Amino acid sequence: MHSNIIDVAKKAGVSIATVSRVLNDSEKVKSETREKILAVIDELKYVPNPAARGLIMRRTEAIGLLLPDLHGEFFSEIIRGADEAVQAQSYHLIVSSSHNDSKEIEAALRFMRGRVDAIIVMSPQVDSEILLANLPKSVPVVLLNCRTSNPHFDTIMTDGYGGAREMTNYLLDLGHTRIAVLTGGENNIESQERLRGFRSALRERDITPNRSLEFAGNFTEVSGYETVREVLLLKDRPTAIFAFNDSMAIGAIKAIREEGLKIPSDISVCGFDDIPVAKFLSPSLTSVCVPIHDLGVMAVNRVFDRIKKRTKGASAHMFVSTTLSIRNSCKKINTMSNLEKEGNAA
Repeated sequence: MHSNIIDVAKKAGVSIATVSRVLNDSEKVKSETREKILAVIDELKYVPNPAARGLIMRRTEAIGLLLPDLHGEFFSEIIRGADEAVQAQSYHLIVSSSHNDSKEIEAALRFMRGRVDAIIVMSPQVDSEILLANLPKSVPVVLLNCRTSNPHFDTIMTDGYGGAREMTNYLLDLGHTRIAVLTGGENNIESQERLRGFRSALRERDITPNRSLEFAGNFTEVSGYETVREVLLLKDRPTAIFAFNDSMAIGAIKAIREEGLKIPSDISVCGFDDIPVAKFLSPSLTSVCVPIHDLGVMAVNRVFDRIKKRTKGASAHMFVSTTLSIRNSCKKINTMSNLEKEGNAA
């Protein structure tokens, strides 16, 4: 039979409140009493009930992390960064997935209510009404790549617009003007920003965006594979494919190879996020680099600032810039006209 706090108090000859103070590192206990209680705890092999301890301390020593999915390197890197930052504070991380479904978001939030001291949410389908309805206002919330105008929540946004614009300019500089893009769907905020950056770069070069070269995926390898099979059937095949995440780029590469085409000599491919595996592909994948691991760390550090009341007042809106990771999956194309080619041949 497991010992409880009452057993410890009886054995040590003190009150339950005194044992509780020792467990919570209170300074209001004499050193000799503390040592006596700790010796009894060791003797009885007593393990404090975390839920009960949380009620006493008014904290659970856990942080919640709600993601749209748990599959793939992007989300595993977010989790890895968040977990490292949480463990550094001697806390625990509770991770859940919403699958971008509003009912699942609400269910996950209700489950975490009372079990976490703060929550980090990354879900395109979340809105402030859902959060406010399912979480106490006292629980700090940080939103990752979610758009909200509610001043109650801190936000961290990556520069999808700037990253896509920079990558598009890189492809244009290589001579690619017929570029197919694989988006993440019209309802996804991150995809919308990347598409806006792509179109903006084209317009700045006096190129009208060709909507027939914008293909909707869903950020999975399968959607990248299936969509690019359609792309390759086009009569006037694009010279480059810009996938709005690396998972779709990986699927695209498989589809291209199955058609007997080579990357980048026949077609260039680039992605977005720069997940760890990108540099190990063959050819290594050119991608927009998002500091994925650091996003998890930043989000956790922000909620701890709130928990420890180092920050008060209005919410903060942090913006994370991106860079390009130039590798081997894109190449410069020959833009010489037919007349120039004929002249050279003569």
